[in-house]
Amino acid sequence: MKKIALHWQILIGIVAGILFGALCIQFDGGRELVSDWIKPFGTIFINLLKLIAIPLIIVSLIKGISDLKDVTQLSSLGLRTFGLYILTTFIAVTIGLGMVNIIEPGNFISEDTRQEMLQSFGGEVGEKVEQANEVKGERGPLQVIVDIVPENIFHATTSNGNMLQVIFFSLLVGIAMISLPIDHIRGLKNVLDSGYAVVLKIVDIIMMFAPYGVFALIITLIAEAPSIDMFKALGMYAVTVILGLLVLVYGIYSIIIYSFGKMNPFKFFKGILPAQLLGFSTSSSAATLPVTMECAKENLHIRKEVLSFVLPVGATINMDGTCLYQGVAAVFIAQVMGYDLTIAQQLSVIATSTLASIGAAAVPGAGILMLVIVLESIGVNPAGIALIFAVDRPLDMLRTATNISGDSMVALLMNRFGMGRTTLQRSNATYIKPNAEE
Repeated sequence: MKKIALHWQILIGIVAGILFGALCIQFDGGRELVSDWIKPFGTIFINLLKLIAIPLIIVSLIKGISDLKDVTQLSSLGLRTFGLYILTTFIAVTIGLGMVNIIEPGNFISEDTRQEMLQSFGGEVGEKVEQANEVKGERGPLQVIVDIVPENIFHATTSNGNMLQVIFFSLLVGIAMISLPIDHIRGLKNVLDSGYAVVLKIVDIIMMFAPYGVFALIITLIAEAPSIDMFKALGMYAVTVILGLLVLVYGIYSIIIYSFGKMNPFKFFKGILPAQLLGFSTSSSAATLPVTMECAKENLHIRKEVLSFVLPVGATINMDGTCLYQGVAAVFIAQVMGYDLTIAQQLSVIATSTLASIGAAAVPGAGILMLVIVLESIGVNPAGIALIFAVDRPLDMLRTATNISGDSMVALLMNRFGMGRTTLQRSNATYIKPNAEE
């Protein structure tokens, strides 16, 4: 396995998982075998990735900011990054709405199938919608901002759900460091350099087990999947989401990468393929963050001070794939439930999905809450979420890979335009020069 590239190792794990999973479900006791003896290894692998996510964000973000010349560079990088994330999210939702209106997948599901799905998942959805509405009811218009500021940083680091709070604290430390004379912070910078090297080595060690972890995750997915009949019924909906994601990633992203990033899209996607595959397997941008950062540095040659800021922020607030999915899901549910959405209501879906994606990361049950907010904004009963539960997990895997691709694309753009011409030229001379022959 050592002589095979990482992305090929992960692909082998995925294919082997599919084959072995399909074999297991054919025999009595096969699902129990997977649940008892294989699933735990997939859980351990995801836990390992999540384990290193917060330490990586802290050391890389503080180190990246402290390497900047002054606060002006940080503000320029931050504003442009945030603006690009909002723009790509808006584009993603618009593509999703376009695809779902053209294909109209809601017209392919019969009344009997609709009733079956509502009965199968209605209780579970009702409970989650109630929880989401309770959280929503407790939140004022500025609660998103309040949630970003931790009252105790040690408590914030106990959960990956507090990623925005950890980023906020790391930003404060980084800003304080670049505001002080170098003699005052040299010792801390040395510690951060050593910490960054140690964390990256831990990532390398964890990735040695990636093919086996992915193998276990894919087998578990197949063993726990709903009946094939439900997948058939929701086939056109799934196709709509997948086509939208493909258009976004390999159409829109490719154009942006070639036109503004000045990179061959094939080289870009080859460079981030290990992160895409891992994101597909884990369904978690946060868990995949260490590998995304490594791919951005080693394969895309993005400067550390850029990727250490742009990628952690993106893993938390950038949800291009999720927002495209939200747009398709909202209109699909409306079509199946018999709602005739106006142009104004569909424009409301775009605005609500874009805004909800920004603050959703700091909220428990973020995905469900986002969709509840979107459905209620257009007057559709949130109970209709039951219609999409059967295919939510595989689509979640695809939209996570899309989110990671969007994060990497924005990092590439910020590497070129994020911090001014003088700084860019100086950084390129020291960082990209060794790879100039490529």
